[in-house]
Amino acid sequence: MKNWVLDGSLIVASCMKTGADSVPTWLEAALAKGHRFWVYVGQLQSMRTDLIRKLTESGADQPEATATSRLASSLSRCQWLAALAEDGDVLAEADLIGAQLRKAVARLDGNSCILTDDPQRIAQGKPFCSVARLQELSASSDGIAFIDLASQQDRIRPALESALHQVLHHGRYIQGPEIDALEQRLADYVGVEHCVGVSSGTDALLIALMALGIGPGDEIITTAFSFAATAEAILLLGARPVYVDIDPVTFNIDANLIEEKINARTRAILPVGLYGQCPDFPVMRLIARQHGLALIEDAAQSFGATQDGMRSGSLGTIGATSFFPAKPLGAYGDAGACFTNDANLMTRLRELRDHGQSRRYHHVRLGINARMASIQAAVLLQKLTIFDDELVMRQRAAQCYQTLLEESASDMGMTLPVVAPGNTSSWAQYRVSGLAIVIRSRQPLPNGVYRRRCIIHTLSQISLRWWIVPASIRCQREVLSAC
Repeated sequence: MKNWVLDGSLIVASCMKTGADSVPTWLEAALAKGHRFWVYVGQLQSMRTDLIRKLTESGADQPEATATSRLASSLSRCQWLAALAEDGDVLAEADLIGAQLRKAVARLDGNSCILTDDPQRIAQGKPFCSVARLQELSASSDGIAFIDLASQQDRIRPALESALHQVLHHGRYIQGPEIDALEQRLADYVGVEHCVGVSSGTDALLIALMALGIGPGDEIITTAFSFAATAEAILLLGARPVYVDIDPVTFNIDANLIEEKINARTRAILPVGLYGQCPDFPVMRLIARQHGLALIEDAAQSFGATQDGMRSGSLGTIGATSFFPAKPLGAYGDAGACFTNDANLMTRLRELRDHGQSRRYHHVRLGINARMASIQAAVLLQKLTIFDDELVMRQRAAQCYQTLLEESASDMGMTLPVVAPGNTSSWAQYRVSGLAIVIRSRQPLPNGVYRRRCIIHTLSQISLRWWIVPASIRCQREVLSAC
């Protein structure tokens, strides 16, 4: 995928054509290959004026109305590239528009170009490029991206830019009005009474444990196959993670192995919804109830998924999730949230995220700095408006991968993902198993594909015999996931 900023002269030229010729073949071909086209807002007035003049000279009826209609049609395939204050600092340049276009394209990735039919600009070289160069690049073929954050951003760009500017202008960068709005929207979405926005998924886990009074000497039952943050939060409080092996089908904690790990020191169960689907919460809720344990849901990867009609985040005593950019619902930096139906826990969570303050400078307990930035909340509010659509598209991408791989899976000794009955998946990643050793021996892994290491091999504080969790160890060697 490549970004192209369109010179206004190209747009005016296409608007002067009618019928099938009004949409250039090079534009359609490039769009089909995933290229993205941008129009600099600063050119809009000059484009409209130039088009009206040319339509008038050609004898067109109602040139102003025709110009408006044709421009709207042409620009519908493009994204607007905002004009910023720095773009005005070009008065010393001979080509003012060309200089502004150079500043604008520099805000995109370093491989972006300005597409133009102006010979003088083409002669300057990069970032100016001709249509012929675009056609060369459009002839190449790319793979199928599982997650396309750039295209996702395109869908909400105008609203997103407006929301970010509101934060810049009101100046409440921490705990601004966006936080309250987001917490209410998230609570409604998940189906719980309370949501507490925090600075990361790791902090969400940490303050969830703190709110339950977890500390030295306590034991927390969790999965052996997850990102290190799950165990890290437990260890930071002086508690001990007790590992349970995974279900070899879903790769989530095997709920049927939990009860044998419970003893007098056990305080909570902390399962993880790995790869986008929830573990067996009905069984775990029953175990937790029988033994008087808290149930903390690590929904960092499963946010947006459901189990028996209930959304991830609502399945335990406290749900904790991450809004890291690559997560199903991702911010543009670190952010996270906790969910609960318990008003007392909600109060503790709010105090814990803000140095234990019940009100300003009134510290009622030890806490940490885990407040969410207003800018991240502004981003998440806009992304929530299309989140259900994004989940549908993730499902389609996963099905596409499934279709492409299933014919060769058995020949390659490869196992594809299975969604358990009663579950839907948010498809945080697409996971295959049995192939990692083969690929590792032949070539480096491409971008976006990785192997997950077992927790017991990522944290030096943990000493655990590998045969206690054999399925987790085996998956570490054999599992690849794409995001």
